[in-house]
Amino acid sequence: MPELPEVEVVRRGLATHVVGRTIDRAQLSGDRVARRHEAGPTDLAQRLAGATVWLADRRGKYLWLVLEPPSRPAEALVVHLGMSGQLLVSPRDAPAARHTHGIFHFTDDGPSLRFVDQRTFGGLSLRPLVPDPHLAAHRTAHEPPHPYGVPSSVGHIAPDPMEGVFDRAAVVRRIRSRRTVIKRALLDQGVVSGVGNIYADEALWRAGVHGRRECSRLTAPAVDRLLGHTRAVMSEALDVGGTSFDALYVNVNGASGYFDRSLRAYGQAGKPCARCRSTIVREQFMNRSSHFCPRCQPAPRARRVAR
Repeated sequence: MPELPEVEVVRRGLATHVVGRTIDRAQLSGDRVARRHEAGPTDLAQRLAGATVWLADRRGKYLWLVLEPPSRPAEALVVHLGMSGQLLVSPRDAPAARHTHGIFHFTDDGPSLRFVDQRTFGGLSLRPLVPDPHLAAHRTAHEPPHPYGVPSSVGHIAPDPMEGVFDRAAVVRRIRSRRTVIKRALLDQGVVSGVGNIYADEALWRAGVHGRRECSRLTAPAVDRLLGHTRAVMSEALDVGGTSFDALYVNVNGASGYFDRSLRAYGQAGKPCARCRSTIVREQFMNRSSHFCPRCQPAPRARRVAR
């Protein structure tokens, strides 16, 4: 599933090519593309007609377009990219590519926007915008990151490390209070959003922390350092367009990112560690894979059970 850098790359493309334009009509094929929109694809297409895109916004891995429909309050078109979803800007008369499940035509003569999803785990839904529940608790002097609020389906998602409302000290305390392992906490979108398997492995490698270390047994400086590495590695990935595999996770022009060339842990099983030259190990974790250096990231010792 795309993580924060890949989703942010798409958001920036939408901000350039779609914001300020008015949807003339939406063509949606099949029911799965709108399965998260309870009223179905026909209702969704009808409600999108005539709506103007005011903002392309994001929190963590969650992406949405702020719409102002005629005669109704602003709403959000939430885009779930799933495992293989793509938003591509294409010439308005271009034939639909394989696995295209949505085409958005605009009232101007500019390009259309296509939703392509090979595995059909993604989809589209229209949600009301609600005040950001995290803004009141972490109000700063900066402009609010989500001036129109957030979609109702995203309100429970924690701020990501790139947001001004991200309270690093509070996240450190929350992580250390959890009775779980640190990688599971990093992947919990209710604790810190935007982090998936790739950047969790990379941040843990940079911090020299094994993913199975218990949160409560890590010091506050160690967790703070890990969060710093998490932000840094995602920022570096964003600078080069994210990480693309098998032509997935591309920008709106179809171009791939190339942070995969800089990966030091994820996908590097059997290769020498870039820091100590030990062999990177791969193991199963939460129906995923974890990649780590056994020397730089020593596994936690098993606790002795009192008899």
